[in-house]
Amino acid sequence: MTQTSMTPPELEVPATMTIADNDQAVVNVAALGEQLLGRWAATRRTARELAGRPEVHRIEGLSPAEHRVRCFDQLHYLVEHQAVHRAFPAALGGSDDHGGNIAGFEELVVADPSLQIKAGVQWGLFGAAVLHLGTAEHHQAWLPGIMNMEIPGCFAMTETGHGSDVASIATTAVFDPHTQEFVIHTPFRAAWKDYIGNAAVDGRAAVVFAQLITQGVNHGVHAFYVELRERSGDFLPGIGGEDNGLKGGLNGIDNGRLHFTQVRIPRTNLLNRYGNVDDDGTYTSTIASPGRRFFTMLGTLVQGRVSLDGAAVAVSKLALKTAVQYATERRQFNAASDLTEEVLMDYQRHQRRLLPLVAATYATSFAHEELLEKLNGVFSGEHDSDEDRQDLETLAAALKPLSTWHALNTLQECREACGGAGFLTENRFTSLRADLDIYTTFEGDNNVLLQLVAKRLLADFANEFRGVDFGVLARYVVTQAAERTIHRTGLRRVLQSVVDTGSEKKSAIALRDENTQHELLCGRVESMVSELAGELRGARRMPQAKAAALFNEHQNELIDTARAHAELLQWEAFTAALKQTGDPGTKQVLTWLRDLFGLTLIENNLAWYLMHGRLSAQRARTLGPYINRLLAKLRPHSVDLVDAFGYGPEHIRMAIGTGAEKERQDEAMAYARRQRASGDSPIDEKTLIARREKADAS
Repeated sequence: MTQTSMTPPELEVPATMTIADNDQAVVNVAALGEQLLGRWAATRRTARELAGRPEVHRIEGLSPAEHRVRCFDQLHYLVEHQAVHRAFPAALGGSDDHGGNIAGFEELVVADPSLQIKAGVQWGLFGAAVLHLGTAEHHQAWLPGIMNMEIPGCFAMTETGHGSDVASIATTAVFDPHTQEFVIHTPFRAAWKDYIGNAAVDGRAAVVFAQLITQGVNHGVHAFYVELRERSGDFLPGIGGEDNGLKGGLNGIDNGRLHFTQVRIPRTNLLNRYGNVDDDGTYTSTIASPGRRFFTMLGTLVQGRVSLDGAAVAVSKLALKTAVQYATERRQFNAASDLTEEVLMDYQRHQRRLLPLVAATYATSFAHEELLEKLNGVFSGEHDSDEDRQDLETLAAALKPLSTWHALNTLQECREACGGAGFLTENRFTSLRADLDIYTTFEGDNNVLLQLVAKRLLADFANEFRGVDFGVLARYVVTQAAERTIHRTGLRRVLQSVVDTGSEKKSAIALRDENTQHELLCGRVESMVSELAGELRGARRMPQAKAAALFNEHQNELIDTARAHAELLQWEAFTAALKQTGDPGTKQVLTWLRDLFGLTLIENNLAWYLMHGRLSAQRARTLGPYINRLLAKLRPHSVDLVDAFGYGPEHIRMAIGTGAEKERQDEAMAYARRQRASGDSPIDEKTLIARREKADAS
């Protein structure tokens, strides 16, 4: 494992390519698009072709009831076209392709986010729970019906009183050895299963998560297969529920609540891959530790977070393709010419609004490919150790928050960048943002997930950082004492001032160097983790209440640290992708784009770098102007960069993304030219005044 250098990043100014190099770089859009498609390019193409069909598109203006019916019917359409079974066993008609399954599934979001999530409930949660938590008998009994939609189902984990805190759910499953049955019960209102997709209308069965109790011992949360309704749609005895009603988005999904009153199910309905109850009530498990068993069971369902990460990236690409295209066509104000108005993309502020989002979208896209590779390795069995599974959980928990927040921010900024046109329903920004809003909450609230990541970072810090893929958890070699010596005393700032007294050009060169960017981003994570470790030292030896209070005092720092770690992860994925880019012109432009991403991260956290002595004020002053120069370099390539995302008109389906704006602008300019040529156009009052003043002066 490579150790992180203790050399302060600003004590050396490495040679690097200047921004003027290769000004005439040209992007190979086809090759870049192929690179973005990644390992599962063929699957993505197939999925995009399907997502471009009118049969699966959202129809704006439908009532929630109509939208629900349409989405349910579309699930049958997906079955007919073999679009959703890639992860299931080949023996049952699947293809055992776990990475390809997610790659294809996430493309459904461009057709209709409601359809994507409803499909995810059926096959990615309900079906996947039976597949990964059940055994061969369960697979034979239920998977064929789940796969072909004979058994529409639910994933009943979340409760009204416990959302992300799954370990504390209150629904119980008590084993009765006399009847060989489990008794499923929700003992109070807050224990109702809530926000459950397919629960209000369509679900005929559910995987219900409950506390398994046998022989007077609670063995923690386990999963049970429970039938919910008759074919008529009526609930079975002891089962009830209600509709969640109108939501802020995703109204094609019938979310609802479920409750159980002493509902008896066969002992064999326990999905017992990781924990079993014999007919005499004896509990056994191949995993002795209750905590490890719990996280292992939940870890098998991590693909939900991975798919949300990818779907958020896809929507960001869709929004930026439209907004950037529109910005290169829409003309507004004629500051530089009396005859021709400027296109929006030529304004620096517009570049500042959109191009950093393009850069971040490339970073999230490349990081998502790394995450897919990790998932495929674990679920295919190629790399399926306990450490691999923990690493997959950590990566998914780190990336999903950033990509879903990024998607919402991108949709909002693109909407505003398109002015009033962006607010029209026909241009989809508002409906996509409403649908994507909940992505930050389900499959794990983003802040909760980042807290889990931070705790993993601290655990690895304590274990001397064993490390994981693509530089995510580099070994931290800077001790707390050294950190204070270098970064908390005047020594660092004195050394900086010696170096930074030179030219501003030298300062800018250092900031745009790849190694320096990595030192700054990685060093920030190192510092934040080591500081947290020092603040939380001894918490394990404290009484529970005191330790919890100490963690709560530093919760915000925990989440900030995890976010910084995830941003580093994205930057490293982008940098790794650069090494796979063969075409020189494309590589040059992508390098500028990667630099824009990295330097924007540093600019966003400039206060931290200044307070911790990692940047001098002089060097910090060069950051903004250099970013502006990067934007100017990237401006001519903006359309190529979003064209490489690979989405056509059948995916975009936004009126302002069709080229109609260019036609309007061309028509307006042609009219103005004809007016001037004819000599019939009226004289502008300002021109008349100027002529009079000139005549008077003479």
